[in-house]
Amino acid sequence: MSEATVAVERAGPQDAGEILTVQRAAYVAEAQLYGDPFIPPLVESAEQLQKVLSGDAVVLKAVLDGRLVGAVRAQFSDHTCLVGRLVVVPDQQGRGIGRRLLTALEAEVAGRADACVLFTGHLSETNLRLYRRVGYTETHRERVAAHLTLVHMRKPLVAAETV
Repeated sequence: MSEATVAVERAGPQDAGEILTVQRAAYVAEAQLYGDPFIPPLVESAEQLQKVLSGDAVVLKAVLDGRLVGAVRAQFSDHTCLVGRLVVVPDQQGRGIGRRLLTALEAEVAGRADACVLFTGHLSETNLRLYRRVGYTETHRERVAAHLTLVHMRKPLVAAETV
């Protein structure tokens, strides 16, 4: 199936169940990679997600032929967009859906934020490759557990002026 048939649109509270299902499916590989079945995306409840979807966060979903196949969310801190939970169902990974979600999110928040920030685990090479490819640069690393160092990344949303 081609990337062209994927529609990216705003998600609402009615999408909580499907997003949670996709999120859990997508994060199983991360949990296995780090040997931790209790990572936050896997233990988030439907109620917690419903609250996010009903709040001021921007949540986008990717829909392919009527099936929710991905999602991403953004929250705001001053003029910074905090990108989180970029997920794509395992059988559709590697087809550009994550990139489309991220690009759409950046376009959606450009007026509200000067930069986007995100983090991923140090062993998550596929994630790190995607983020670098779309313009994120590493700002720092934070060791949060013996098995996990978070790689924090940032991307300015306003292009620097060229002289």
